[in-house]
Parts: sequence; C-alpha cells; structure tokens
Amino acid sequence: MTRTSPETLDLFDPAHLDDPYPLYRRLREESPVYRIPGTGFYLVTSWDLVAEAVNRPEEFSSHLTGALLRQQGQPPATFDMDGGGQAIHVLATGDDPSHQAQRKLVQPLLAKRIRGLGSTAIELVDRLWTEQLHGDRIDWATGMADRLPLALVADIIGLPDTDVPQLLTWAYDSTEMLGGVVEAERFGQLVTAATELAAHLHTRFAAARQDPGDDLLGVLARACAAGDITDAVAVLILVQLVGAGGESTAGLIANAARLLATRPELQDELRREPALLPAFLDEALRLESPFRGHHRHVTADTVLGGSEIPAGSHVLLLWGAANRDPARFEHPDAIDLDRRSGANNLAFGRGIHFCIGSALAKLEATAAMTALLDRTTGFTLVEDAPPQWFPSIFVRRHRSLPLRIH
Repeated sequence: MTRTSPETLDLFDPAHLDDPYPLYRRLREESPVYRIPGTGFYLVTSWDLVAEAVNRPEEFSSHLTGALLRQQGQPPATFDMDGGGQAIHVLATGDDPSHQAQRKLVQPLLAKRIRGLGSTAIELVDRLWTEQLHGDRIDWATGMADRLPLALVADIIGLPDTDVPQLLTWAYDSTEMLGGVVEAERFGQLVTAATELAAHLHTRFAAARQDPGDDLLGVLARACAAGDITDAVAVLILVQLVGAGGESTAGLIANAARLLATRPELQDELRREPALLPAFLDEALRLESPFRGHHRHVTADTVLGGSEIPAGSHVLLLWGAANRDPARFEHPDAIDLDRRSGANNLAFGRGIHFCIGSALAKLEATAAMTALLDRTTGFTLVEDAPPQWFPSIFVRRHRSLPLRIH
C-alpha cells in the first residue's frame, strides 16, 4: 500500500511555498513517497529513494507528461503535457538513446563556449552593477540574478541581445507552468507564451539553416542538414536551454546572496579567503536548490520505498528535500564550507541527466558573487522591503531580493 501522512498536508499553503523545508522534513520522516491527495502525483523526498528512482530510468522515465493545475476547493487537476503520447522529449526530459545523442551534439559546443565566457560574464556583471545600483540599494534578484544568465545563454545560442528581455519573460512563463499553483485562466496564458517562444526560436533557427554560424544555432542547423535530428527536435532543444538555463542560474545567484545577507561573519570569511567561494556556492546549491525537483513518468506498475505506484503516475523527485536529508548530510540545515558537498548534492540532478549547463551556472554565479563581495564591506536585507519568493513547488527563485549595500 502507498503510505500517506496521518493528516492531510497542504502542499500549496503559502507558508510552505516560501519555506518548504519543515514540510520536506515531515515528509521524509513520515511519508517519503507521498501521493498528493486526489491526484496521480507522488513526491519523493529522501536521498536514498530519490537516488534509487534516478537509477531506474526504465520505470521512472524522464518524459514530462503532466503538470498540476490548481482548482479552487478541489484537488489539483493534471494537465496533459504529453499530447496523448505524441510529444517530443529532448535533453532533460528525454530518455536514452535519443537523450544521449542530443547531449553529445550540444555538449562540445557548450564546453567550448563556456571556456571563453569568463571575461564576458565579468563585463556583464560590471554593467548590471552600474545600471541597477541605486544609492545604497540593489534588487539583486531582478537587477542581477534574472538578467545575467539569459544574456549569456543568448550569446551561446547565437541570439541577439535585443531578444533577451522577451526571452526572460517567456523563460519564466515556462517554469511557472510547472509550478503547481497556477489557476486555469493563467495556465492558458502560459501555454500561449510557450507557443510564442517556440515560434520565435523556430524563426531564428530557420534563418540559421540558411547561413549556419559557429554558435549553437549553427551546430543544430548542420545536424539537421545531415539528417541527425529534425527541425522540431532542434527547436525544442533551444526552448529547453532558454527555459532551464536562465532559471537555474538566477536561483543560484539570488539564493547565494540571500544566505550571505544574514551572515556578515561568513561574508567576511569569503572576502578574506576568496578560494572558499566554490565551496560556499556548492552549499548554496544544496541548501536552496534552484530547481526543487524534476518530474518522472512511471512507465509500469512499480514499488518505491515500499509504496506502490501505478503505471501512468507522475513523480516529482524533490532535490531540495533530499539535499537536506540528515541520513546523507550531517547538520543538513547548516552551511559547512568543509563539507565538500559539490559532488554529492542533487541540485543539478544526477546520473545521465546531470545538468548540461552546470559549469556555466557556476561561472556566472562566481562572477556575480565575487563582484558583490569585492565591491562591498557588507550587505544586508532591507528591513522595509523584505525578500519575496516566486510561488512554486517546482523552482526556488526570488521574485525580489532588495539588498542594502555598504
């Protein structure tokens, strides 16, 4: 039998959306495989069970087949993301062998471009700092964390700078669609936005097919010409890189700043020993995983952690819960720069789907946080403008993060 918590848990309570960790702790302890009542969605919260599901791709497919749709006074509905089995799944939502083929196509170009992006990232951080710092305040979320990642993703893809503001809106709309707290009317608007993003990228890709460059558009155009992938797959790869590439790094940059804003002694330690910054960013990723989890589609009746899960169910593997599992991490809610958690935490996923852009995310976060530490003697939260989280069960991102700069 599937285990359930002894009393109904309101996953969508605003308090749980802002601070999910007490809820995650309770689920790990009482029901590490928890079915959201009235739905076919299951939450997996313990380290061991999340890792086990990742290692069973035949039963826990990466295909994104459903999203929760909030209904007032009723259990959430499930929106079909699979088109009745006709949807095309790529990269993070694809399964082998197609996933591996797509990864091998994209990864060499990403690795090559990332090696040369360090100075570009620093220049962008400099410009954003100058533009967004007003007196002794900066909204680190909207002014830096949101803007920096999409600018670099656009550069890698081969999109013009003028595309970036609209790409940012479309990218956040795509992850909002998976957040579980969207009403039906808003969900329709998000579907329209996703269609507009795909259409825009298709237009850019069609132009690249006529004159391929040395960017990702060019790589995908040549792969299409060689018959290795279809136009539809190429466009969906672009859609996913725009959506995920901005989201994950924006979360890391703002979450890291927020953790430091309330810890002046840790700020000072990082200023004295900049070599500790990578260890701090790993801890920030573990403590505040930018993607709270990823979806899996259950392909056959199965059992996980003693819980029966029927075929066709949807599973959300909660990286953010597993990364604070005391069975895996001693004192899991504390920042420990000696922990060396980078190779062990799940913030960038695990196994064959380990985030293809993780090196880029760390490069950008390093540039942004180095500037924040080097250009200040201290920074704090703003008392009359507290941080705001974006409401979602899928991502962990700030809507705003005003900082007072000293």
